[in-house]
Amino acid sequence: MDLTRPQFVALTAEGGALAARLAKVFEGDWHGLTARMEGLTPDMGFDHALDHIRDLYLSGKPVVGICAAGILIRAISGHLHDKRAEPPLIAMSEDGQAIVPLLGGHHGANDLAARLAAETSADAAITTAGDRRFGLALDAPPPPFVLADRADAKAVMARALAGASIRLVVDLGDDQSHDLAHLAQAWRDWLAPVTAPDGTAPEGTASDHDSITMMLTLSPADEVTADLVFHPQVLTLGLGASRDCPSLEMAALIGRGFAEAGLAQSAIRGVYSVDLKADEVAILDAAAAQNKRLQVFAADRLEEETPRLAQPSEVVFAEIGCHGVAEAAALAGAGPDGQLIKPKIRDDHATMAIAIDPTAGYQPEDCRHPGRVMLVGIGPGQSAWRTPEATAMVAAADELVGYSLYIDLLGPIALGKPRRDFALGEEEARCRFALEEAGKGKDVAIICSGDAGIYAMGALVFELLGRDENNGGVSDAARRVAVESAPGVSALQGAAARSGAILGHDFCTISLSDLLTPWEAIEKRIEAAGQGDFVIAFYNPVSKRRRVGLAKARDILLNYRPAETPVVLASSLGRPEEEIKHRDLGSLDVDEVDMLTVVMIGASTSARIRHGGSGHSGGQVVFTPRGYAKKIDQQ
Repeated sequence: MDLTRPQFVALTAEGGALAARLAKVFEGDWHGLTARMEGLTPDMGFDHALDHIRDLYLSGKPVVGICAAGILIRAISGHLHDKRAEPPLIAMSEDGQAIVPLLGGHHGANDLAARLAAETSADAAITTAGDRRFGLALDAPPPPFVLADRADAKAVMARALAGASIRLVVDLGDDQSHDLAHLAQAWRDWLAPVTAPDGTAPEGTASDHDSITMMLTLSPADEVTADLVFHPQVLTLGLGASRDCPSLEMAALIGRGFAEAGLAQSAIRGVYSVDLKADEVAILDAAAAQNKRLQVFAADRLEEETPRLAQPSEVVFAEIGCHGVAEAAALAGAGPDGQLIKPKIRDDHATMAIAIDPTAGYQPEDCRHPGRVMLVGIGPGQSAWRTPEATAMVAAADELVGYSLYIDLLGPIALGKPRRDFALGEEEARCRFALEEAGKGKDVAIICSGDAGIYAMGALVFELLGRDENNGGVSDAARRVAVESAPGVSALQGAAARSGAILGHDFCTISLSDLLTPWEAIEKRIEAAGQGDFVIAFYNPVSKRRRVGLAKARDILLNYRPAETPVVLASSLGRPEEEIKHRDLGSLDVDEVDMLTVVMIGASTSARIRHGGSGHSGGQVVFTPRGYAKKIDQQ
């Protein structure tokens, strides 16, 4: 979630004026319904309120709707899955006097609502019980504190609200080399509203015998006795591994190390290694298991930590240029005041070490995350056809890369994102740029129409990764990036859905572009598809330069199937100018087809029928039977 730029959405001119003012105060953005406001720029205006609100919400941004709460609820009602990951959603009246946090109360909504109320001289209708009574939520402690088990908070808060006495216990060890007294005091200060000076709840109706113990400790929760256990995230975990280390081995080693040290893994603030291991699966899996992004240092930076290492190794130095990985990475992550509290232990293929940052606030600036290239298929562009996974990848990206039209189609979820636009024909440059930027530690999303793995950038990305740098490939750093792909609705899927069920039986796709594939090879594929009686989806059927390929394909297929074989011409799928035309193979006119059209040729068994619908299908559909007729006829 990106909680730094709240998004204000207004549906009326009065609401727009308030949205504009608040966006300036809170360093956010505002959006208005174009039908009711004038002077909106393209990135500010929208035509469909529910779609726009949903897209903003799914992008992980805080959304303040200056409109009825019901509108916000209807917009996002089908997208509520995990309350721990919901961004703030707030309803606000046009006069600014009614402010209601609807979702994400403990993820910033309550705080933002209170700040909005202060700005508009209103009262925020905060309804979460702990916030109303004490001004805090036990399951959302401030950094660097975390709950060992969030599930325990609800019952404990209920007892506190009922008047149970509260006892605070601090057990952070007695090692004077890393004094954590300031953390203990910060924790007590945060919990002060739920405890009176004598250690009891300020008021309530609970029995005098009901007492709650809350503990701050570095020890594992199952080794202490308390109703609620908090950990300060002050530990840094350094990992090393030989190539192809088993993930289970790494996980077992980490478990052994923390058990021997008597430390809770929940107290881990960060997981670190050397950049040469940025693609080591066991290390990446270990970081993910801690719900952390791996951070890596260059070997020469880790070499600076050699004087502080407990077990420097000449063997490691000879191999990668630093005298240790696990210990050095843990210390580099913990900072200059950090202390090694669990020296390196090893297994057959893995090493680990633990350091502590007594400041609880050091953030190393000389490390980076391993980069990612995210192949994002956005379908035809409209948000209703875009998967939540694709939207989440766009929201997570540090930079968007692609053909300018495709990025523009993302609408509000791309707002404020750095972008690098490439023209048609610059596909290799597009993918190479994304990989190299990811090699520097960025999360880069390559935006593709349809599905990124179908006639799009997916294959080219992997082709570049499969080559050495001296053979037209990419740098070593780029070759270590992770590549993830979100499926998108492809043109053939959209065309089939809009026109009926033409893909009801076996089918294939053939691109008629001979820019990268010789026409002779394309012709062989058309012949084979004709002989096999496949339904065929023709991509790239024509261009300004290519006008004869589709005609040749039509003539080849007429040798294998009847002239009345159904053909579907689907243009601009999923967009306002969408058009579906029904034709026959024998009368297929190439001049009706443009670059935005996918041509679907039925098999010999495909049929066209009329039905009671209208709209996209125009009252007729094409389907290809799969053979169920045999069962129907036998009944």
